[in-house]
Amino acid sequence: MNRRTFLKTGVSGLAFSALGGFNSLYADQKPRRVGLIGAGWYGKIDLWRLLQISPCEVVSLCDVDKRMLAEAADLAAVKQVSKKRPRTYGDYREMLKEKDLDIVLIATPDHWHALTAIAAIQSGADVYLQKPVSVDVIEGQAILAAARKFGRVVQIGTQRRSTPHLIEARDRVIKAGKLGQIGHVEICCYWHMRANGNPPDSAPPENLDYEMWTGPAPMRPYNQWVHPRGWRAFMEYSNGIVGDMCVHMLDMVRWMLELGWPATIDSSGGILVQKSSKANTSDTQIATFDFGGLPVVWTHRAWGDSPDPKYPWSATFHGDKGTLKASVFDYEFIPSEPGVDPLRGKALFEYDKYPEDETEKDLERHCASAIRGHMIDLLGAIDKRGKPVADIEQGYISTAACILANISMGLGRSLRWDPVKGQVVGDDEANRLLRRAYRAPWVHPEPVKV
Repeated sequence: MNRRTFLKTGVSGLAFSALGGFNSLYADQKPRRVGLIGAGWYGKIDLWRLLQISPCEVVSLCDVDKRMLAEAADLAAVKQVSKKRPRTYGDYREMLKEKDLDIVLIATPDHWHALTAIAAIQSGADVYLQKPVSVDVIEGQAILAAARKFGRVVQIGTQRRSTPHLIEARDRVIKAGKLGQIGHVEICCYWHMRANGNPPDSAPPENLDYEMWTGPAPMRPYNQWVHPRGWRAFMEYSNGIVGDMCVHMLDMVRWMLELGWPATIDSSGGILVQKSSKANTSDTQIATFDFGGLPVVWTHRAWGDSPDPKYPWSATFHGDKGTLKASVFDYEFIPSEPGVDPLRGKALFEYDKYPEDETEKDLERHCASAIRGHMIDLLGAIDKRGKPVADIEQGYISTAACILANISMGLGRSLRWDPVKGQVVGDDEANRLLRRAYRAPWVHPEPVKV
């Protein structure tokens, strides 16, 4: 997909100028005041993409790692138009107490998503919340209820919905009917993402407030995996590879096929190979999300080879007229009928417009255009006071389905979901697992009535 095509089709109907591009969209607006909670890897990636498409003012940054926080503040002072250094905080509650932010970006470890998002919503800010929405189902319900009660726009970082070549695949292949009747979808991750080893426990570094980092999660001995970026090795802070990678692919499939809740979720697996590792997340898992006769089947393996080396993290749509393979890098339509042309597309890189993408540390370059598109969609929803493409409700559905897969695997049985009641049908034991215990003095949020 080329740049001209993307600018013409746009994101969520927004119009661009091929000459002015993203930078001209909000050039005449008063800069929005922005805060970031979680100034690590993806927090900075998200924030810098927002600054690329809108003259926002980064007012506040919050992180429990003093060194990481200072580095992010120094970078923000260089990157933003005003060249001002943001205020810095070690406690998000102190930052939000100011009530002077238009938008709050949240990129903390997963176990902190619910409390920070709800507090940001209550402070009057609109929110960009990284996926997954939460680590338990009730948390997701509480964020959704808070967003609706306070009338806040909440965009979830499931940016496949704003990925140019995937928008093209949806429109050119699925919406065009080239697959025919879709009867089965496979989603997968065969990357070796699970931490494998036994790092020794140690004292946390002086720059890290480990008590605050742990927050509502159970207190574990610190080791080097925990911070930064290795915390997904532990279920205390995450939902493993399903919560990290399946949520993206499942959400992408739901968006492309306009699916709601799965009727049933069934999952099996566990730690089948990497038994000596300190990690307590599954290294092998299969989950079937049944959407009323359309099975969407997830598989991850943190060992061995991928069945298709070109699509190790992807979705494959099987129709009676052809097959669509889609990943964050490219897509491929393979027709099964003679005389029909195959179709292909690749991720959109915009180095001509954003040359800094080529040199930015740790940037997933193939995702940069998608994140920019996601931010543009967020700003459009804020202006219209409408729902963004990855609205909190959609994020809650995709996240909760993945959490239910883990619950199903743990219980060893299939779960039937009632989306109206927000409960598993006829399974008290499963319903008790919809809520995790919080470590004192932190209090688990409850869904407020709208």
